[in-house]
Amino acid sequence: MDLPKKYDTKTSETKWAEFWEKEKIYAFNPKSKAEIYSVDTPPPTVSGKLHIGHAFSYSHQDFVIRFQRMLGKNIFYPFGTDNNGVATERLIEKTRKIKARNMPREKFSKICLEELEKNLIPQYEKDMKGLGISCDYNIFYTTIDPHCQKISQKSFIELYKKGREYRKDAPAMWCPECETGISQVECTDIEMDSTFSDIIFKINGKDLIIATTRPELLPACVAVFYHPKDKRYTKLKGKKAKVPLFDIEVPIMPDERADPEKGTGIVMCCTFGDQTDMEWQKAYNLPIKEAITKDGKMTEITGKYKGMTIKEARKQIIHDLEQAKLLVSKKPIKHAVNVHERCGTEIEFVKSKQWFIKYLDLKKDMIKWGKKLNWYPQHFISRYNNWIQGLQWDWLISRQRYFGIPFPVWYCKKCNEVILAKEKDLPVDPLKDKPPVNKCPKCNCTEFIPEKDVLDTWATSSLTPRLSIELMPAALQKKLYPMNLRPQAHDIITFWLFNTVVKSNMHYKTNPFKDVMISGWLLDPKGKKFSKSKGNVIEPYEVINKYCADALRFMSAGSKLGEDLPYQEKDVVTGMKTITKLWNASKFSFIHLKDYKKEKPAKIEFFDKWILSKLNKLIKESTESFKKYEYSRVKLDIENFFWHTLCDNYLEIAKDRLYNPDKRGTEPRKSGQYALYETLLSIIKMHAPIMPFITEEIYQNFFKKLEKDKSIHTSKWPEFDFKKIDQKIEETGDALIEIIAEVRKIKTANSKPLNTPLSELTIDCSKDLQNLIKPSLEDLKAVTKAEKIEFGKGNIKIRENLKIDLRI
Repeated sequence: MDLPKKYDTKTSETKWAEFWEKEKIYAFNPKSKAEIYSVDTPPPTVSGKLHIGHAFSYSHQDFVIRFQRMLGKNIFYPFGTDNNGVATERLIEKTRKIKARNMPREKFSKICLEELEKNLIPQYEKDMKGLGISCDYNIFYTTIDPHCQKISQKSFIELYKKGREYRKDAPAMWCPECETGISQVECTDIEMDSTFSDIIFKINGKDLIIATTRPELLPACVAVFYHPKDKRYTKLKGKKAKVPLFDIEVPIMPDERADPEKGTGIVMCCTFGDQTDMEWQKAYNLPIKEAITKDGKMTEITGKYKGMTIKEARKQIIHDLEQAKLLVSKKPIKHAVNVHERCGTEIEFVKSKQWFIKYLDLKKDMIKWGKKLNWYPQHFISRYNNWIQGLQWDWLISRQRYFGIPFPVWYCKKCNEVILAKEKDLPVDPLKDKPPVNKCPKCNCTEFIPEKDVLDTWATSSLTPRLSIELMPAALQKKLYPMNLRPQAHDIITFWLFNTVVKSNMHYKTNPFKDVMISGWLLDPKGKKFSKSKGNVIEPYEVINKYCADALRFMSAGSKLGEDLPYQEKDVVTGMKTITKLWNASKFSFIHLKDYKKEKPAKIEFFDKWILSKLNKLIKESTESFKKYEYSRVKLDIENFFWHTLCDNYLEIAKDRLYNPDKRGTEPRKSGQYALYETLLSIIKMHAPIMPFITEEIYQNFFKKLEKDKSIHTSKWPEFDFKKIDQKIEETGDALIEIIAEVRKIKTANSKPLNTPLSELTIDCSKDLQNLIKPSLEDLKAVTKAEKIEFGKGNIKIRENLKIDLRI
């Protein structure tokens, strides 16, 4: 079949996406005996629509998975969405113009589920298919569905019984904007403008100057600390300081955690400004004073500042200190502030009852678990290790939100005994379901209080291997776990990867996967992170509509694994040029392969051996690169071979034999057909993981009738044949390519067309090289248009011991 003159990207990409789905090209086969390759697919967070970063990193994993499929493996590549977190909750509030806090949880959850099922999830799935992501979309989960709720609640119950979970009424990190407790992993440091204020405390009427950036916490001050070796303050031991504006006295005590170099060297302890405040409160059994409410307002103990926001109170208190002449100085500073990564709000420490997973005692084990993983690139293990070494808190897993997986817990109203749901009853919602007992096993009370909090989304997302695997029959699950691959971006090593490793080892005493493939970020053209507030966001569907999905994937393959890449439209344009070149090279080739019957010729011509040798080296190197997840190396190598070795050189050299069998004979043409077929098919196959649509189109239009595979993506990856490697022929052929290039250069310099005949071409080289060149002379004559080629003296140096001369 002749290819159309021009490749229609829009029609083709739609057609093949529908074909793959209809024919179940990417379906996992539970009955197959082929080697399984299982993937812990990252479930995108449903917070709007697929963004350019998704297109970038999901393409990376898809390159590798398509390659593994072409190795003949049975690919387990599920598709899931992560939608039980605060991002989804806020999206629904925004799109539906509602507030979760103003309605029953059950009603809000129902609205969320309706919006997800009708609009959000189908759009994500459509976008992923349009990008060519080769998941088995029938192996589907969403982290809020009953299947996932059951697994998540079961995990909670198991860890509670193992003694790994506890509930505690204690200060915890809190986001006043989202009104929920958060874990250490959900915090990030950003540099913010602030003010360092030197404030006067009084000791028996004398001034004691203390520096702070949080004057709004003065009403919660419970002590003042200095370093025991700081001679400026040792005389104050045992005395009391009067807190300005609030007329309260607090003890002055020595403690090594006070930093003599910071501020004035003496510091106030408030409940709670930071972790050190919490440590001091616990160590010295200090009272707890709560100055900030859970929604970020000042409490009753702050007096006239009650009801103000934190920033309003800060500003007013500084003003009042100035008026009372209790402010010595204030200077603007920039300092790192802990904020909630979801909304950018400064973190507070609020006393509340929260559930935790105990894991600080496992830090040494966590390091060992990380060492057992195969990291690609290897250096990202340091980010994992650094996170573990910096851990200061157990994992806070309860959230004061409205849309999420409920804790399977009730409490005895009288003695507060924890009542767990029965596994057979999961999933449960304590707000509407009854506990599994009629009376408390501890005190016989018959009244119970349901837990209102929901599980942290990462407590469920850390179970993604199980969420997908447990959709399969029980007998198959052991073959799928541990999984072969966890692909993900580098920014969530401390979120998703770390927590998944921890949960798996707590439950199953094994890592959840073997290989970890870490992608970088796609940045804007100036190397900045994409952000709606900066107005630099690029929508993937806009790029696909302007160009095509293959071109966007081609651009994505230009990033080395783990490295960030600034988006450059010219790289997408290069992808389009490659698509056009593949099309045109295939169109030319198919003209000469119409009568090819896939028969090996009796004799293979010199330049056919040359390209087949180079091709097999490329196959070997690309296979090795793909196995190490170095898709960018594969792209670079196959592009170089395709554009230069095949198109610039081989097609031009073989053209005469292919066009003129009457002149050159049928056997040389058959040799050319054999080499061209093998080379083009291999190049199309090696492009297939990166550009699946154009390669399918080319395969279906010609190769399928001879190869018989339903799709190029289920065909066999090219096999390396060491027998076809011939180093001497390669070196000789490379020398001849240099001669051809020089002839072209001379013709161009003399304003002659490249098809201008040469009356004679003289090659000056060693006897050994002469003997190696002789089998190629007919092809060399044809491509240079030389009437005669002789060996003799030459004046134009090509390289050491190789010269030429020519007459036009």
